[in-house]
Amino acid sequence: MMNQKGFTLVEIMVVVIIIGILAALVIPQFAGRTEDAKKAAAHTQIDSLFGSALDMYEADNGNYPTTEQGLDALRNQPSSEPAPKNWKGPYLKSDVPNDPWGTPYVYTSPGVHNPSSYDLASNGPDRQEGTDDDINNWAKKNQQPNSQ
Repeated sequence: MMNQKGFTLVEIMVVVIIIGILAALVIPQFAGRTEDAKKAAAHTQIDSLFGSALDMYEADNGNYPTTEQGLDALRNQPSSEPAPKNWKGPYLKSDVPNDPWGTPYVYTSPGVHNPSSYDLASNGPDRQEGTDDDINNWAKKNQQPNSQ
Protein backbone atom coordinates (compact mmCIF):
# COMPACT_ATOMS: atom_id res chain seq x y z
CA MET A 1 0.00 0.00 0.00
CA MET A 2 2.93 2.35 0.52
CA ASN A 3 3.55 2.56 -3.22
CA GLN A 4 0.10 4.01 -4.06
CA LYS A 5 0.17 7.47 -5.57
CA GLY A 6 -2.11 10.30 -4.48
CA PHE A 7 -2.40 13.32 -2.23
CA THR A 8 -2.57 13.18 1.52
CA LEU A 9 -5.24 15.00 3.46
CA VAL A 10 -2.64 17.46 4.74
CA GLU A 11 -1.51 18.31 1.18
CA ILE A 12 -5.09 18.89 0.06
CA MET A 13 -5.78 21.10 3.10
CA VAL A 14 -2.65 23.18 2.39
CA VAL A 15 -3.79 23.75 -1.20
CA VAL A 16 -7.30 24.73 -0.07
CA ILE A 17 -5.87 27.17 2.49
CA ILE A 18 -3.59 28.75 -0.14
CA ILE A 19 -6.51 29.15 -2.55
CA GLY A 20 -8.56 30.74 0.25
CA ILE A 21 -5.80 33.24 1.05
CA LEU A 22 -5.40 34.16 -2.62
CA ALA A 23 -9.15 34.60 -3.02
CA ALA A 24 -9.25 36.85 0.05
CA LEU A 25 -6.59 39.05 -1.54
CA VAL A 26 -7.88 39.09 -5.12
CA ILE A 27 -11.68 39.25 -4.83
CA PRO A 28 -11.80 42.68 -3.14
CA GLN A 29 -9.65 44.07 -5.97
CA PHE A 30 -12.13 42.85 -8.58
CA ALA A 31 -15.11 44.08 -6.56
CA GLY A 32 -13.73 47.63 -6.66
CA ARG A 33 -13.19 47.37 -10.38
CA THR A 34 -16.82 46.41 -10.92
CA GLU A 35 -17.98 49.64 -9.28
CA ASP A 36 -15.48 51.64 -11.34
CA ALA A 37 -16.78 49.98 -14.50
CA LYS A 38 -20.36 50.91 -13.61
CA LYS A 39 -19.33 54.52 -12.99
CA ALA A 40 -17.53 54.62 -16.33
CA ALA A 41 -20.63 53.19 -18.04
CA ALA A 42 -22.81 55.91 -16.48
CA HIS A 43 -20.38 58.60 -17.68
CA THR A 44 -20.46 57.13 -21.17
CA GLN A 45 -24.25 56.98 -21.28
CA ILE A 46 -24.60 60.56 -20.03
CA ASP A 47 -21.93 62.06 -22.27
CA SER A 48 -22.22 59.99 -25.43
CA LEU A 49 -25.52 58.16 -25.69
CA PHE A 50 -27.83 60.79 -24.21
CA GLY A 51 -25.62 63.75 -25.13
CA SER A 52 -25.69 62.92 -28.84
CA ALA A 53 -29.38 62.05 -28.89
CA LEU A 54 -30.38 65.20 -27.00
CA ASP A 55 -28.21 67.38 -29.26
CA MET A 56 -29.85 65.84 -32.38
CA TYR A 57 -33.30 66.46 -30.86
CA GLU A 58 -32.34 70.08 -30.16
CA ALA A 59 -30.92 70.56 -33.67
CA ASP A 60 -34.18 69.30 -35.21
CA ASN A 61 -36.61 71.08 -32.89
CA GLY A 62 -34.82 74.20 -31.63
CA ASN A 63 -35.00 73.19 -27.97
CA TYR A 64 -34.35 70.24 -25.68
CA PRO A 65 -37.24 68.15 -24.35
CA THR A 66 -38.77 69.71 -21.26
CA THR A 67 -38.45 68.09 -17.85
CA GLU A 68 -42.05 66.88 -18.19
CA GLN A 69 -41.38 65.34 -21.62
CA GLY A 70 -38.25 63.74 -20.24
CA LEU A 71 -35.87 61.34 -21.93
CA ASP A 72 -38.83 59.43 -23.35
CA ALA A 73 -39.04 62.24 -25.95
CA LEU A 74 -35.97 60.66 -27.53
CA ARG A 75 -37.98 57.52 -28.37
CA ASN A 76 -41.56 58.77 -28.71
CA GLN A 77 -42.70 62.07 -30.17
CA PRO A 78 -44.03 64.23 -27.34
CA SER A 79 -47.56 65.58 -27.59
CA SER A 80 -47.23 68.04 -24.69
CA GLU A 81 -46.15 71.63 -25.17
CA PRO A 82 -43.86 72.70 -26.57
CA ALA A 83 -44.68 70.04 -29.12
CA PRO A 84 -41.68 69.43 -31.39
CA LYS A 85 -42.41 70.74 -34.86
CA ASN A 86 -39.67 68.85 -36.66
CA TRP A 87 -39.29 65.62 -34.66
CA LYS A 88 -37.25 63.15 -36.73
CA GLY A 89 -36.83 60.44 -34.11
CA PRO A 90 -36.51 58.09 -32.59
CA TYR A 91 -33.17 59.48 -31.46
CA LEU A 92 -32.29 56.34 -29.51
CA LYS A 93 -32.26 52.88 -31.10
CA SER A 94 -33.69 51.18 -28.01
CA ASP A 95 -35.75 52.11 -24.98
CA VAL A 96 -34.30 54.69 -22.60
CA PRO A 97 -31.94 52.72 -20.37
CA ASN A 98 -31.69 52.99 -16.61
CA ASP A 99 -28.34 53.76 -15.06
CA PRO A 100 -25.97 50.85 -14.29
CA TRP A 101 -27.55 50.50 -10.82
CA GLY A 102 -31.03 50.01 -12.28
CA THR A 103 -32.52 53.42 -11.48
CA PRO A 104 -33.77 56.01 -13.98
CA TYR A 105 -31.55 58.93 -14.91
CA VAL A 106 -32.62 62.32 -13.54
CA TYR A 107 -33.29 64.76 -16.40
CA THR A 108 -34.10 68.47 -16.01
CA SER A 109 -34.51 71.00 -18.80
CA PRO A 110 -33.77 73.80 -18.63
CA GLY A 111 -31.09 72.71 -16.21
CA VAL A 112 -30.25 74.27 -12.89
CA HIS A 113 -26.52 73.79 -13.52
CA ASN A 114 -26.79 74.17 -17.32
CA PRO A 115 -29.55 76.78 -17.76
CA SER A 116 -29.14 76.99 -21.54
CA SER A 117 -29.49 73.24 -22.01
CA TYR A 118 -30.20 70.39 -19.58
CA ASP A 119 -28.98 68.62 -16.46
CA LEU A 120 -28.63 64.85 -16.61
CA ALA A 121 -27.54 62.73 -13.66
CA SER A 122 -27.35 59.27 -12.18
CA ASN A 123 -27.71 59.05 -8.42
CA GLY A 124 -24.88 56.54 -8.46
CA PRO A 125 -24.37 53.38 -6.44
CA ASP A 126 -26.02 54.76 -3.29
CA ARG A 127 -29.15 55.78 -5.28
CA GLN A 128 -29.29 58.99 -3.19
CA GLU A 129 -29.58 62.36 -4.91
CA GLY A 130 -27.05 64.99 -3.94
CA THR A 131 -24.26 62.77 -2.60
CA ASP A 132 -20.64 62.44 -3.69
CA ASP A 133 -21.49 59.30 -5.66
CA ASP A 134 -23.68 61.19 -8.15
CA ILE A 135 -22.56 61.17 -11.78
CA ASN A 136 -23.74 64.06 -13.93
CA ASN A 137 -23.07 66.31 -16.92
CA TRP A 138 -22.06 69.43 -14.99
CA ALA A 139 -19.27 68.48 -12.56
CA LYS A 140 -17.00 66.33 -14.68
CA LYS A 141 -13.64 67.20 -13.11
CA ASN A 142 -14.03 65.15 -9.94
CA GLN A 143 -16.16 62.34 -11.28
CA GLN A 144 -13.90 60.08 -13.28
CA PRO A 145 -13.58 56.61 -11.75
CA ASN A 146 -10.46 56.01 -9.72
CA SER A 147 -7.65 54.47 -11.67
CA GLN A 148 -5.40 52.09 -9.83
